Amino acid sequence: MADLQLYLASASPRRKALLEQLSVQFEILRVDVEEQRQPHEQAADYVRRLSLDKAKAGVDVAPIDLPVLGSDTIVVCDGKVLEKPADLDASRTMLRQLSDRQHQVMTAVTLADRNHSLTTLVTTNVWFKPLSDEEIETYWNSGEPCDKAGSYAIQGLGGRFVTRIDGSYHAVVGLPLYETDTLLKEFQKLRGKNL
Repeated sequence: MADLQLYLASASPRRKALLEQLSVQFEILRVDVEEQRQPHEQAADYVRRLSLDKAKAGVDVAPIDLPVLGSDTIVVCDGKVLEKPADLDASRTMLRQLSDRQHQVMTAVTLADRNHSLTTLVTTNVWFKPLSDEEIETYWNSGEPCDKAGSYAIQGLGGRFVTRIDGSYHAVVGLPLYETDTLLKEFQKLRGKNL
């Protein structure tokens, strides 16, 4: 097996599967970072900070000083961050807000080690079809929206609500492939080593 190249500070199976597509050797680090938006913190600043916090938390527990990848994804509509829904009512409110209109999905990716950090932010515009209350409740009962930002997963059953996107599909899923690959190359130059 090839030498370990980096750590992924995420338990997300989606991020793991996407990072595997970049053909890097990595191990997963479990980190616990509070996802709490600060008062007056802009959405883009919030998601960047979360990705950096996750990467730094990974650096703190990494057994070897290798790059740690942290990432976070948020859904934003009218400047409001739509977090993971607590219950059906919260999910219904979010999905009604997204119905028949455009919103943004922001994914930030950070690579960090003990001496460096680099962050990139990818914003994708997503459009939803009109959603009926019946569709929303049926979707909630599938269990899929429960732990998803904005109460939907584009790569799952929620994909049927999406009429089009402008930007990176993979960023909406949780890890933008092109931008992450570019970040890996930039970080490699920063470290003066091969990843």
